[in-house]
Amino acid sequence: MKLSLPLCAVCLALTLSACDRNPTVVTVPGPTVQVPGPAGPAGATGATGSQGSTGSAGSTGDTGATGYTGATGATGNTGNTGNRGNTGSTGDTGATGDTGARGKTGDTLVILPTPKR
Repeated sequence: MKLSLPLCAVCLALTLSACDRNPTVVTVPGPTVQVPGPAGPAGATGATGSQGSTGSAGSTGDTGATGYTGATGATGNTGNTGNRGNTGSTGDTGATGDTGARGKTGDTLVILPTPKR
């Protein structure tokens, strides 16, 4: 117990002094860039490439939508009047009627008109 109080004081002093320290930043140098020299002469032209293969056929397109119904046509012109028909044939003569009953004699009445005055 004799040493516990001084030991605590030393630990406290070390802890507080560690908080006051500024962190040290170490800068790493970047890679060295090489500067190219003057350009050399141009190389020979390369060979022409071969023709590519033909692509595959595309898929068939969708069926189009049904069209609209057309407009109704105009009413046609009235036709010409027809020709007059032929006259019909004359009908057959009718049958002769029955003979009437014999009249009564002596009962005949004759009315004479009156002369104008």
